[in-house]
Amino acid sequence: MDLKNLRRAIEQISQEKSIPAERILEAIESSIAAAYKKEYEKRGEIVKAKFDVRTGALKFWQIKTVVDKTTVRIPDEEEVPVLAEGEAGATTGKHIDKEEVHAEDDDLPRYNADRHIFFDEAKKHKKTAVLGDELEFPLETHDDFGRIAAQTAKQVVLQKIREAERESVLNEFKNREGEIVSGLVQRFERGNVMVELGRATGIMFQNESVPGEHYKAGDRLKFVVLSIQEGSRVPGIILSRSHPSFISKLFALEVPEIAEGTVGIKAIAREPGSRTKIAVASEVETIDPVGACVGQRGTRVMAVSNELGQEKIDIIEWSEDPAVFISNSLSPAKVRRVEILPKNEVQTFIDDDQLSLAIGEGGQNVRLAARLTGWKIDVRSATHPEETQAEGVATDVASETRGASLESEVETDTPEEKPEPKTEKESDDK
Repeated sequence: MDLKNLRRAIEQISQEKSIPAERILEAIESSIAAAYKKEYEKRGEIVKAKFDVRTGALKFWQIKTVVDKTTVRIPDEEEVPVLAEGEAGATTGKHIDKEEVHAEDDDLPRYNADRHIFFDEAKKHKKTAVLGDELEFPLETHDDFGRIAAQTAKQVVLQKIREAERESVLNEFKNREGEIVSGLVQRFERGNVMVELGRATGIMFQNESVPGEHYKAGDRLKFVVLSIQEGSRVPGIILSRSHPSFISKLFALEVPEIAEGTVGIKAIAREPGSRTKIAVASEVETIDPVGACVGQRGTRVMAVSNELGQEKIDIIEWSEDPAVFISNSLSPAKVRRVEILPKNEVQTFIDDDQLSLAIGEGGQNVRLAARLTGWKIDVRSATHPEETQAEGVATDVASETRGASLESEVETDTPEEKPEPKTEKESDDK
């Protein structure tokens, strides 16, 4: 065996796939053990191998687990032979009667003489043995394997390396949940978008894409990492462009004050591809939170809007006073008066020439305002306050649309935490 080239290959694979060299050596040992079992041992046995890359020496063991009649299910045969030390398939003359086994043991693993050793027999090999211990029985060393065994070894080593690479990728992206990543659109599968992320491939499900956006293979786009699925055969890196957190992370990239924490995003209400409202607040009195997010001549908000395909973004100032916050949330309309009602409801009175702005097309503006604030908002005319406006009433349905607040990066007040408001307040006509 060319040990020098083998060591070089291990180092190369370790660097290319970011897998520790020890894991690659474990994969090689597993493949050699599989080849040994294929060539010389029974199918049901557990064989382990140890390979010394410096000397090329090989050692093999058979592994058996210490059991008794309470930890395994005895087969239906009248008697079960127990293996003697070092003799595969031999018997000792000791038997276990199946009538000793209780019916409730049916869910236990089935006894296998190639994998299990009864407790009394195990004590002869290791005095300190306890139930569940794994005992090692040395096997004869062989280094001559047939074609089928060699093919088995090849399959095992490739599988082990793939598993190690998958684990490495998962560990890398586990720490990036909620972050923005840049990826290349690779292909489409049943409406889902497969995205190349360097060493890994992410998936954006159809419901996580932005309505109206059209993706082409080769497009480079930004995504937010929603979660990591570990149970799938390949690393499941779930991406999104429609989640509200995508907005907050984009603003954090464009607005240094948000990245630094001097300006915070308090709430987000979004209808992907159409319009988004975000409420921002400043931790420093001298910083204008809205101005910081808009940027000079609107450059910052424009950069975010361009990434979202020209989705409209309303940036409003958050306030602890519900009347002020609700008034701001109906921007660009100017609210003349706000009346707080019981059960988290509010009526807003607006000049007739501002009603269409307050309600929005199809009631979108008032709908987003309700989601943003968590209040039921009733928009009415200041000149005809007794009349209900068409599409002018909206309720907070954030739980259904998954968009009113962010779990980790956006902090919103619950209705119980809201301060006791005044019954009536004039809004600031800025």
